[in-house]
Amino acid sequence: MDQITRIGIFVAVVKEQSFAGAARRLGMTSSAVSKQIQNLEQDLKVKLLNRTTRHVAATEEGAIYFERAKRALIDLQEAEEEIHALKSHPRGPLRVSFPQSLGVKYLTGCAARFARTHPHVALDVSLNDRFIDPVNDGYDVVVRIGSLADSSLMTRRLASCPFMLCASSDYIERCGLPEAPEDLAGHDVLAYSGNSASHEWRYKDAAGQVGRVSLGGSLRSDSGDMLCRAAVEGVGIAILPVFYVAEHLRAGRLQHLLQDHLTWPERDIHVLFRPNRYQPARLRLFVDHLVRTASDFPWERG
Repeated sequence: MDQITRIGIFVAVVKEQSFAGAARRLGMTSSAVSKQIQNLEQDLKVKLLNRTTRHVAATEEGAIYFERAKRALIDLQEAEEEIHALKSHPRGPLRVSFPQSLGVKYLTGCAARFARTHPHVALDVSLNDRFIDPVNDGYDVVVRIGSLADSSLMTRRLASCPFMLCASSDYIERCGLPEAPEDLAGHDVLAYSGNSASHEWRYKDAAGQVGRVSLGGSLRSDSGDMLCRAAVEGVGIAILPVFYVAEHLRAGRLQHLLQDHLTWPERDIHVLFRPNRYQPARLRLFVDHLVRTASDFPWERG
């Protein structure tokens, strides 16, 4: 039996002034109560109780121990009640990082609704496209697009994130519709300059064959929003993550090209957080909230 349980038995004996009374109160036998008091006295190497056939009373040392033990048990009970309350009413800081454009378009509303529902959580949301390490950069929750390196971080998948070839009807009328990846070499394909990758399209066809084609274009930008706007205006073909173009496709402002080919490798959106056997309720609730929100992304609904 653990020490805290023994202390609780001792406090009950002093309050009841008998082993039998404490045993009835605790649902134990008198002999079991007596045995635990003996074990406690042996651990402390001091006599805590004076025993007679009719009465049990604390010794001087026992009286001191009783007052401290009683207060400690009350503090422990209050701590447990506070923890249970936190599960129902989470509070405390929560630092979150979203990718810039995905966050603005689809996640800021999610964060705002969480803040309204849980006003005692101090939510700190950052939107940027730099690589965020939850541990080294001090974030509790990080949403990341793309493949994940092996790490000790906990992850949950939020949604798929296909990169799609899109162009406006105006561009297609002027320049024609590409019918195969090789046709892209003769088209104006808008270039993303936010990384060092060469301007090419890597794809997988319906038969599972992987290929690549070099591209050329008249406009470059390190902003996906800029490239999406240029595609809507008919400047050229854009290859962009689905969250940039989903609403434009739905509204008919853009058309999805070469639909029997997938941009390769495929990518997903994940939420990352630091491992902890006992995750704070505020973190668990926020991650669950993100997962529910992502299930309603327009490209996930089908």
